[in-house]
Amino acid sequence: MINLDHYSLTEQERETIQALLAKTGNEPRLEDLYRMMDEVWQACGCDSSKYDEQRYATFYRHPIWLLNGIFIEQHEESLGHRRAIADAVHQRKASRVLDFGGGFGTLARMIAGSDPNCRVDIWDPFPPTHGIKACEPYANIRFVSSPEEDTYDALVCTDVLEHVHDPLTLLADIIRKVQKGGTLVIYNCFYGMIQCHLPCTFHFLYTFDDFCELMGLRVLGKTTDDHATIYSKVSAISPDWPLIRSREKSSKLSYAMNQWAKANPNAGSLRYKLALMRADPFYYLSKLAGKI
Repeated sequence: MINLDHYSLTEQERETIQALLAKTGNEPRLEDLYRMMDEVWQACGCDSSKYDEQRYATFYRHPIWLLNGIFIEQHEESLGHRRAIADAVHQRKASRVLDFGGGFGTLARMIAGSDPNCRVDIWDPFPPTHGIKACEPYANIRFVSSPEEDTYDALVCTDVLEHVHDPLTLLADIIRKVQKGGTLVIYNCFYGMIQCHLPCTFHFLYTFDDFCELMGLRVLGKTTDDHATIYSKVSAISPDWPLIRSREKSSKLSYAMNQWAKANPNAGSLRYKLALMRADPFYYLSKLAGKI
């Protein structure tokens, strides 16, 4: 049940959230939350195929994201995922952690609360007032706007990269914040649960780990609940952007052809392969050379 009494909300935020809940009651399902997010996305005039800074900022500042944070804190499965991420950070004995995109503060408070010697910086472009106030009692949490590079033992990033039009540039940026030998715990939702999950990112569902490796990371495994992926920064390299962008094109093409094949199950594998060769004559040569 959604209870707003324990959250630092302005009167306008409270009224907006109550208006949203009036449609579902105080016990919304996850599907109800997604539907409300889609309605707000449309009301803000956002377009998944075209980035508009002002409209996107309006959407991500909307109180729907406060409701999302409140829902997570009262949803046992979502809390379980965050506990598993916090456990992974503590198992790596990280003393300086960067929480990217975690402005509501739930995960940061889990990490900081169980180890007062672990400092957690939250880096979020739209930190809500409630998140800031909820973290104030924790002396080892602070909000930062420009975290230093090669500083952190660990970085956590959950449900962020599917919201941006160029995840690879952002990924390279957050990797630079972590020291060599450090840990990154990342969860992405590269499929269309809600409209702000951008279709241009969906191909990473199958290839994201490959791009992480190109940027100096190594996959260590999954969190205990098999939700997020744990990476180690094994080398500090300057990304080979021509190669990365080439692989990105191949990833998009492969994903598009796979989606086409699923939508046309009777087309036959030979027709699929011929279509792929026509779209990219070098696809199979690149695959044999290990470049895809």
